[in-house]
Amino acid sequence: MVEESAMENKRADAFKSFTAAQDILSIKGSMENRLSTRIPELDRVLGGGIVNGSLVLLGGVPGIGKSTLLLQVSNNIAAAEGKVLIVSGEESAKQIKMRADRLGRISSNQFILCETDFDYIKDQIEEINPAFLVIDSIQTMFCSDISSAPGSVSQVREFTGRLLRIAKKRGLPTFIVGHVTKGGSIAGPKILEHIVDTVLYFEGDTHRNYRIVRAVKNRFGSTNEIGMFEMTSKGLTEVVNPSALFLAERPTGASGSVVVATMEGKRPLLVELQGLVSKSYLNVPRRLCSGLDFNRFSLVLAVLEKKMGLHLERYDVYVNVTGGIKVVEPAADLGIALVAASSHRDKKVPDDIVAFGEIGLAGEVRFVNQIDKRVVEAAGLGFKKVILPSQDVDINKKELGVELLPVRTVYEALEYLN
Repeated sequence: MVEESAMENKRADAFKSFTAAQDILSIKGSMENRLSTRIPELDRVLGGGIVNGSLVLLGGVPGIGKSTLLLQVSNNIAAAEGKVLIVSGEESAKQIKMRADRLGRISSNQFILCETDFDYIKDQIEEINPAFLVIDSIQTMFCSDISSAPGSVSQVREFTGRLLRIAKKRGLPTFIVGHVTKGGSIAGPKILEHIVDTVLYFEGDTHRNYRIVRAVKNRFGSTNEIGMFEMTSKGLTEVVNPSALFLAERPTGASGSVVVATMEGKRPLLVELQGLVSKSYLNVPRRLCSGLDFNRFSLVLAVLEKKMGLHLERYDVYVNVTGGIKVVEPAADLGIALVAASSHRDKKVPDDIVAFGEIGLAGEVRFVNQIDKRVVEAAGLGFKKVILPSQDVDINKKELGVELLPVRTVYEALEYLN
């Protein structure tokens, strides 16, 4: 809790400007002018590029690559559009220069400002007149006329509000970096996410090379897009075919392995699920999953025990999504059932099969959306058969060279184990 005096509120109100209401029919509609980041994966997540005057919040755990990505974006824009101002409250100018040297991307139009005071930052924006602005990070910035400490509710709210007014007035596209909590959400007041135009989350395991940029809010585009990246010594590079990358090390002819067609936004991804069922020596057998929703994992195991007659009460069950990616949609249910049954019975799922489908409590395999995109992705990577829910599908099977294996129940799906 932070006390706000009436005088502080009056000073904050002094920054506000007022306009008269307008008749909606008198307002001229137009397409937003977008600034390309020269990184197609990021442009797609943003809806085609950065809208001029927009305020974008980028969040992620420490070390995930937020500053690296924005430095690459800044260099691309500086080389093509004009001056870029990077305001850092956490790193020195030498540290940023060292990162730029390592990435091999340096443009003379990039300006570094190591400052946290809003008034000074505002003066530098007016003096430099940049085409792109980066604030790293919002939790370190403060307004001198607000008495609370940087990172407090009052400071974050007021600084972001003033920055938004500058962005809109000048048509200045602005990226701000936000810290995240242990739970993975943006740290600080929730109002921060309401103020900005777009919220991006940078996801991934810092022990792996793969990264995902996901839009959870976008006033100028869809929130059903993701960007895939790989961290290298030269910075973040785009992953053009993530499905092939995730399946590159898949073992062949082994039980407890199946490929699942999942959707990340509008993009189909093929990922490998691995399962291991082993005899337990504990009073309460272990149930562990990585990269999956634990509640759905538990639900599928319960259906296997009750409806399929698999006696798992004395077995430890482990299921993992390889590659460090997270799969949260119910379409992965059928894959969980197949890998658990495959390992328990020591029967393999044929290597040329892809599976997906939601499982109900009665053991039925239920409808999932965007089946055509999943099947096309599977066919493109050379898979010949697809186990899927029994529903109408408008797909040219002969042209794709795949065989569709519709199933109504989990029992029918398990018959494909051999």
